[in-house]
Amino acid sequence: MGELLIHRRVPRILVVDDNPDMAELMRELLITRGYEVVTVRNADDAETEIKRHAPDLILSDVIMPGRSGYELCAQLKEDPATRLIPFLLITGLSDREDKVKGIEAGADDFLNKPIFPAELFARVKSLLKLKEFTDELETAESVLCTLGRSVEARDPYTEGHCERLAQRAAALGRFMGLDEESVTALWRGGYLHDLGKIAVPDEILKKGSDLTPEEWEVMKQHPLTGENICKPLKSLRLVLPIIRFHHEHSDGSGYPDGLIQTQIPLLPRILQVVDVYDALRTRRPYKPAMTHEQAERMMRTEAQSGLWDEELVGQFFAMLARRQVA
Repeated sequence: MGELLIHRRVPRILVVDDNPDMAELMRELLITRGYEVVTVRNADDAETEIKRHAPDLILSDVIMPGRSGYELCAQLKEDPATRLIPFLLITGLSDREDKVKGIEAGADDFLNKPIFPAELFARVKSLLKLKEFTDELETAESVLCTLGRSVEARDPYTEGHCERLAQRAAALGRFMGLDEESVTALWRGGYLHDLGKIAVPDEILKKGSDLTPEEWEVMKQHPLTGENICKPLKSLRLVLPIIRFHHEHSDGSGYPDGLIQTQIPLLPRILQVVDVYDALRTRRPYKPAMTHEQAERMMRTEAQSGLWDEELVGQFFAMLARRQVA
């Protein structure tokens, strides 16, 4: 039997330092450990390089012409696209306040000058291992989102449903001024909310209406199934309530727990409003699609009767009116 060869991707490290001798020293040291190394001289060039090809780790000097290493770090950590890239600040400053400033900027680690190779290698290895774990989590989330789409694909009448929910729920979260972590949870919730339907047989899932009591009991289990599938991933902790509670109703008539009003967390209530709108606007075998105006009238009436969160319904249609999206 031939030997099985596993080719691992070479980690890519970006070194940001205006001192060419220091940058070259770190490049040569890191190359000896098999890393791919790119050097740039300032924060602007670093930003350009990151957009061109995102690195696995950034090593940056603190004091540079233009933006400092602190400013570069803070900017990258505020951007969802780059905040998970480990950032190591290299400094000749020993003042505790300088290190606190780096922590506040979001730096993952520090390295003091002069550089000792053994310390450099140890810190780089540790941060790259952290990045590897983060990438594995992102891959797991991607697989779950793909599963969510596969559930959607089982019903031809729900094509594009997950993507529409993700976009509109995240947009409503931003419209309401929620923090970025909550907006991200709403986006993920759009794809994962019905993941538990993977355990619902086709003959029930595609029936759509007139379910028997026994079939309805099977259907009502899908929020719990989806929650259990996603529960091992701690990164999805804010998504779990969305999955479990998005079929609860403010009047207590929903499932699986029969919660009422504010017993239902905010994020599931947001996704629920978007979900109801999409269902009303989608044609099904047992009903035609409603117009935007018809859906709004029905949802506002049902919210007034206590079925949905009336304030959130108002916020949703205010957002659609402002964005002119229906």
